[in-house]
Amino acid sequence: MKISIERGTLLKAVSQAQSVVERRNTIPILANVLIEAEGDTASFRATDLDIEVVDRAAAHVDRAGATTVGAVTLHEIVRKLPDGALVQLSDDGTSGRLTVEAGRSTFSLATLPREDFPVMATTDYPSNFAAKTPVLRRLFDKSKFAISTEETRYYLNGVYMHVAEGDEGQVLRCVATDGHRLARIDADLPQGAETMAGVIVPRKTVNELRKLLDDDETEIAVSVSETKVRFATPGVTLTSKVIDGTFPDYTRVIPQGNTRRLEVDAAEFAKAVDRVATVSSERSRAVKMQLDEDRLVLSVNAPDSGNAEEELAVAYGDERLEIGFNAKYLLEIASQVDRENAVFMFNSSGDPTLMREGNDTSAVYVVMPMRV
Repeated sequence: MKISIERGTLLKAVSQAQSVVERRNTIPILANVLIEAEGDTASFRATDLDIEVVDRAAAHVDRAGATTVGAVTLHEIVRKLPDGALVQLSDDGTSGRLTVEAGRSTFSLATLPREDFPVMATTDYPSNFAAKTPVLRRLFDKSKFAISTEETRYYLNGVYMHVAEGDEGQVLRCVATDGHRLARIDADLPQGAETMAGVIVPRKTVNELRKLLDDDETEIAVSVSETKVRFATPGVTLTSKVIDGTFPDYTRVIPQGNTRRLEVDAAEFAKAVDRVATVSSERSRAVKMQLDEDRLVLSVNAPDSGNAEEELAVAYGDERLEIGFNAKYLLEIASQVDRENAVFMFNSSGDPTLMREGNDTSAVYVVMPMRV
């Protein structure tokens, strides 16, 4: 194999590959990226046996072939090469070495046989649809903060993507929860997604997918089966196993009878919560919200380090209410609001609170209160 490829193009391809590779693994081949060159394209494939990413890049192929080389090492080399450099990758197929040349720099890296590299088995995908990049970015970005990190409840370690009934017919919905907070985000149902099986997309896959969603003009081809999900752009294909488990009935958690309505400037609210939480070294410190007519007082009392209080002008017309929340959870939910105002719907100090952006019901958040 012998190819020449522009440094920026190569860096993009190997950075996606090396982020999929697990740093600690007992199978040496899984630390490698499989490079395949043919025609005028080089493809870079990496896997951890649960996720597989293939990045195809334009290259000048002098000699077709394939080999595998350490993904992290190759990435570090390419990252440190000068901008605009032309990189030549070559191996003779017998020495077990890949030569990397750029300008006056030459590197010789150990390789492993391509035959040892595990390729994810192909699957028939009963559901195939296309979605605009901003739609998928919104669905996953606004829900992923609520993914559980508790390994024992493995079925909560991802985002549940499924078809659901919205206010005006069927929608494509993403839901994540860790038992303390919940995010439910809806988008118009793409054509072809109507029969899609609900799947739990793992946290690592959600993070890798985010790297494909920067170009607003790109459409993502989404394919779903009961065991796998695949996201493909013209240059990159990301395939992942889905979490084998049943996502709980989240609809029972979303309160329906909350009538006390607070409307507040989302950015001001987030800044105020951040400020009053500064006095506490504990990230899980409760922030107390005291609500009176058109007035909100945020306070934190940390016996070891002090206390803080801040008052905000808000729109609130119901009876007086005192309720406490984990400061971190409040901040994460408030930071999801793209519009100017956040609307909180309360019932009592012991019941879950609902939050949304203005009157928009396509993004709904639930947060459990804390005793204060």
